[in-house]
Amino acid sequence: MQRRSFLKTSAMAAAALTFSGRHSWAKSADARVEIFLVDTEATIDPNIYGQFTEHIGGVIYDGVWVGEQSKIPNQYGIRSELVEKMNQIKVPILRWPGGCFADSYDWKDGIGPRDKRPRRTNFWEVDPDAARLNEKGLQIFEPNEFGTPEFMRFCQLARAQPYVAANLRSLPALDFDHWVEYCNSPAGSTTLADRRAADGFPAPFGVKYWGVGNESWGCGGNFTPKQYASEFRRYTNWIPKFGVELELIAAGPNGNDKDWTHNFFEEIFASSHPYRNPSFKGWSIHHYASDLGRGLTGKDTFRNADALQFDVVGWYEVMRECDRIEQILSDQWAIMGQFDPQHHIKIVVDEYGPWYRTGTEVNTEHIFGQQVTVRDALATALTLDAFNRNAEKVSVAACAQLVNNINALFLCHEDRFLVTPNFYIFEMYEAHQGGKLLRTEFSAPEVHYDRDGRPATFWGMNGSASRKGNIVTLTMVNPQLSGPSDTQVVLAEGNVAGAKGIVLASSDIHAHNTFDQPNAVHSVPIDVTVSGGMLNVTLPPASVTKLEITLV
Repeated sequence: MQRRSFLKTSAMAAAALTFSGRHSWAKSADARVEIFLVDTEATIDPNIYGQFTEHIGGVIYDGVWVGEQSKIPNQYGIRSELVEKMNQIKVPILRWPGGCFADSYDWKDGIGPRDKRPRRTNFWEVDPDAARLNEKGLQIFEPNEFGTPEFMRFCQLARAQPYVAANLRSLPALDFDHWVEYCNSPAGSTTLADRRAADGFPAPFGVKYWGVGNESWGCGGNFTPKQYASEFRRYTNWIPKFGVELELIAAGPNGNDKDWTHNFFEEIFASSHPYRNPSFKGWSIHHYASDLGRGLTGKDTFRNADALQFDVVGWYEVMRECDRIEQILSDQWAIMGQFDPQHHIKIVVDEYGPWYRTGTEVNTEHIFGQQVTVRDALATALTLDAFNRNAEKVSVAACAQLVNNINALFLCHEDRFLVTPNFYIFEMYEAHQGGKLLRTEFSAPEVHYDRDGRPATFWGMNGSASRKGNIVTLTMVNPQLSGPSDTQVVLAEGNVAGAKGIVLASSDIHAHNTFDQPNAVHSVPIDVTVSGGMLNVTLPPASVTKLEITLV
């Protein structure tokens, strides 16, 4: 018996123990999926599908902001094509201004007449990746043309809620209060409300989501967890609300640092002077697939993989690193529950994605810019599926970053603009926003491959399902490179009226979009047949598929 056939037979036999016995599965199927309609779980928060914009490289300048006098089509200085595409995928929330930039940013520099705003040194001036800019350009010396009023205009145009990260490292707590006042105080009520009106916005913005520092274990102050807990108390002890139910988000660990989480929550909730603030609603976690050293260790493995030049092991290495998010969510949730058993505080994954070395950016001024391939699309999709499956834990997430940086949805320079494969993932997964999570069982043979002389495995298929009314959305990631997967899908306790599908795949795992070939990778319809209440679909290798299933 061939290895693939043996593995498939073994996997199917094991699946019989967990799948319901109401259906006659075809023995020839490579994979099986069963969706349990009566096992509805948490609602998938639309904010899981958020985006992140930082003042770094080409994200703001040359990305979001082109200026009102630009020949590039724009709305109030904001790139029109970007806004149109964001509306297409219904971006629910936007995080700004950082990132590490946030803890060196004085928000007062970004209000008032643009021609009178001060120029400042950008936080990222000290990064080795910025050395090639030779101390020149908007990416090094911040002009503050894009400040709070411009960001709020961007959110309004994109129909997204603002999520503002406050400076805890280098500004006093009173400045945080004043920023909330500028954003949310009623028209005509305070001097800052008048300043907002002069900036073009008499009505308050009603900003609900506020990050209290960023990566406070590192660039945001290099605090210990107990030191940060003390600062968090001070910054959040009194904040004006103006009728807005604020949601404060604390700076959580680097990856899965359990000690940071335990010590912070212990200091906050289990000390002799416990913290009581119902506005504390979020715990920020960042997880990048950046150490792609294939199981090796050393300083040369961090952010040293290439975005375009990789082999089969490099393909699966990114999948493995991104897939770690599920364990991180489980571990962090368990620690948080020791001190917050009712789980009033949810997890906020406001930075995630694969991170590679420099060299594939579309413009040399784009610090941390990189190309985005079909590999990154699958990595992003499996991450979103993990958020969906953990909908009771995750309330907000933000892909890093929206444009011209790391795991971008868009790449642009001057008047050129393209969507990356990641855009199509968010377009496909938009249907999950606000849906009821459904318990779903997946069964497929594991991937077996040689990891530099050592045997390694990875799951053969995974995904998530949700329901809105009589529509069930199923998303599936097939990471296997060896061939297509004949897949059967059934719905327990339900009858299918019809189904249609869409898929993102490429025969070249390095495929990506460029200014010369902007449509090299894009989603296309996929055939789905329905027979005897069972759906049959053949998933291409290295693919992401969405099925829209209509119930009777």
